[in-house]
Amino acid sequence: MIEKLDIIQQRFNEVSDLIIQPDIISDQKKYIQLNKEYKDLSLIVSKGEKYLNVLSNIQEAESIIKDESDSEMVEMAKIQLEESKAQFLPLEEEIKLLLIPKDPKDVKNVVVEVRAGTGGDEASIFAGDLYRMYSKYCQDKGWAVSLVDLNEGTAGGFKEIIFEVSGDEVYGTMKYESGVHRVQRVPQTETQGRVHTSAATVMVLPEAEEFDVEINMNDVRIDYFCSSGPGGQSVNTTYSAVRLTHEPSGIVAQCQDQKSQHKNKDKALRVLRSRLYELELNKKLEEDAEKRNSLVSSGDRSAKIRTYNYPQGRVTDHRIGLTLYDLQNIINGDIQKLIDELKLYQNTQKLKEAGEIL
Repeated sequence: MIEKLDIIQQRFNEVSDLIIQPDIISDQKKYIQLNKEYKDLSLIVSKGEKYLNVLSNIQEAESIIKDESDSEMVEMAKIQLEESKAQFLPLEEEIKLLLIPKDPKDVKNVVVEVRAGTGGDEASIFAGDLYRMYSKYCQDKGWAVSLVDLNEGTAGGFKEIIFEVSGDEVYGTMKYESGVHRVQRVPQTETQGRVHTSAATVMVLPEAEEFDVEINMNDVRIDYFCSSGPGGQSVNTTYSAVRLTHEPSGIVAQCQDQKSQHKNKDKALRVLRSRLYELELNKKLEEDAEKRNSLVSSGDRSAKIRTYNYPQGRVTDHRIGLTLYDLQNIINGDIQKLIDELKLYQNTQKLKEAGEIL
């Protein structure tokens, strides 16, 4: 552990020198990367200093207890030893977690796509419930939510809704939501009170920046069309909505949320870039068997990850076998407990995998 902390300290000193160099400051991509590394390393260095201080206190107290004849000094040393040991193990575990390499995508903003699955109108209504759940959660976190595109359901909710979320460590938190969400309840359209099962698919994409994915605009077909749905007088009168088709991959992204054609094009381009970025990520994941088979972080959209059972008032996350009887609060945006448990599971797995190194 001490050797590892020494290496981290050396790298921290290097990065501290690099980020003030003019050639680094002029290179935006490199500067952003080094600033992020500096922030991450400074946290480890700070914890490492506390760790080394506690370790020194333990060694000092043990030495006094062993050699000191003054009973009062020995008694004080015993108190110090007890206090230091109580701090030592939690601090060591915290540093072990910090030493595990972070996913660089965790700091990114996200594009979230929620689509109605099996279940007809009820699936669209459930997709709307999920959108509201995420909107309220993001609001509580102080994150900004910006609508990109939507296709309303015939009985309420959405057949599809796409929105952006920006804030601090958004992808690192929201990535656990990717997959199939299932709901069991009596639909509004059901006259005989029978419980139906419906589903919606959630896809959380890390928002790709320009230097993550370079798009040759010669490969992109741009179509302009009239917006549909609510939006005021400009709806169906101006060609403000934008659809982008990346012809080599066949990936399509569109936006009709803004009245400005230019703003809609920018949003659609961000979505397109994120989808192409995800395409590349999936190729890498397929090459990495451990990541591909990871229970929590695979983001497999075909995998059923969670069930919301209304008659029993429960929510079950199938990846970690967690059941909470708190459905109303969860569907109203209180999903932090679920995310915390998923993070804890993933961190535990990472610690096991890194055990030999640490």
